[in-house]
Amino acid sequence: MCLVSSEERTVYLKIMYHESEIIVAVCDKELIGQEFKEGILRLHVNEAFYKGNLVSINEALNAIERSTIANLVGERIISNAIERGLLHKDSVIYIQGIPHVQIVKVMF
Repeated sequence: MCLVSSEERTVYLKIMYHESEIIVAVCDKELIGQEFKEGILRLHVNEAFYKGNLVSINEALNAIERSTIANLVGERIISNAIERGLLHKDSVIYIQGIPHVQIVKVMF
């Protein structure tokens, strides 16, 4: 359950376009610039990829709904995406306890 207001600006959102793809990167704001390692897994929350605009959870979730590819990092954004039904909790991986998920929407 989210402990902050869904309107509070707590996540970074970056939207990128490549051909017909709408690529969204979202991370909890406190994770920007950090790197996490566990076994062979490495997650770098790179500012060049993730640091777009600081937005509310609702704005980020709306962007994820419109995206064709989404890359999410952090408890706040991922728990809210699960609550909204955008992904299943079993699709989340954890690297040093930090949740991460990639969503790819396949259209036929």
